[in-house]
Amino acid sequence: MNQFFNTKNIAREALPILESNLVFPELIYKDYSEDISKQGDLIQVRKPPVYSANEFEGAIEIQDIKESEILVKLDKIADVSVELSAKEMALNAEDFTKQVIEPAMVAIAEKINADGLALYKDIPYTCGESGTAPSTLSDLAGGAKALNDNKAPISARSAVWNTEAMANFQTLPALVNAEKCGSTEALKEGAIGRVFGVDHYFSQQVPQHTAGNYSGSATATSEGDGMILISGSTNGKLLAGDILHIGTGSYVVREDVTMGDPEVVVKIYPSLAAEDERKAVTAAGSHAANLMFQKNAFGFVSRPLEAARGADSYVTSYNGISVRVTMDYNITTKKQTLSIDTLYGFKTLYPELAVRVLG
Repeated sequence: MNQFFNTKNIAREALPILESNLVFPELIYKDYSEDISKQGDLIQVRKPPVYSANEFEGAIEIQDIKESEILVKLDKIADVSVELSAKEMALNAEDFTKQVIEPAMVAIAEKINADGLALYKDIPYTCGESGTAPSTLSDLAGGAKALNDNKAPISARSAVWNTEAMANFQTLPALVNAEKCGSTEALKEGAIGRVFGVDHYFSQQVPQHTAGNYSGSATATSEGDGMILISGSTNGKLLAGDILHIGTGSYVVREDVTMGDPEVVVKIYPSLAAEDERKAVTAAGSHAANLMFQKNAFGFVSRPLEAARGADSYVTSYNGISVRVTMDYNITTKKQTLSIDTLYGFKTLYPELAVRVLG
């Protein structure tokens, strides 16, 4: 048998390909340790502190430097498993990588990117217009302004755009000529440029948010922390991730709810501001959920899986991500199975450090 075909060699070949195809996890806070975990485990992660620069007016203002902790569920396993025929087993190492390993790693990377970008549902802060793809420098400036208004740190800011927005930006000289950035080939290929202090990338996995069909005339009053009472004539549904405009504020719906009753309690983030009490409630329409954010807005957590028992299995890790490769032979079907998987979870750490740029 070809000496290349062992789990150790395949894993060491697969991991760099996976890392080079990741976009979103490379732009956010990462937490990794060598502790073996399984799907569903809750991991206690240190939340990076965020500071603000204050004007000195005769006395210093002490800020807490203690890192708080947050639980992250390792609820995602990205897996690609294939049956290897005698034809694949006869390939040399280079051809096997091109025909089997590389496509598998691209598929896993696409799933990881998509799972991370789905965190848009936690972000209430918006700019842009639903249904209209961003296309101007004003769209970029609007996102940067939202981050500035929320006092997001100026360093390590990024944006991930869908393909339509990226195509629009490619016609802007300020972006076309901007210096490309990124630490891997995938990031360089996905980079649009650095404008307004933000590194811009695109991803085919930017989600399209389909809004609920809420309609009617209603006002909102606070029902305590993170809850509002919507009163009035309403119809349809509100879905998790929907954006509500109440007074001058924007809020995100945390759980699905069916409207229709004269009064309906809705879970939102952030809590209703005092100045938005008893103001009219409107909902944003369906939109592409482009994201602009500072690194600490989101967290990517990865842990190695245990090597599979009863089969040839190998686990390798590098730069905050782990891959397990398992090979097994079924004597009944006389087929060799190759399985590659990785365990991870995402968490929104600071919603205030991100803005959803509607498209």
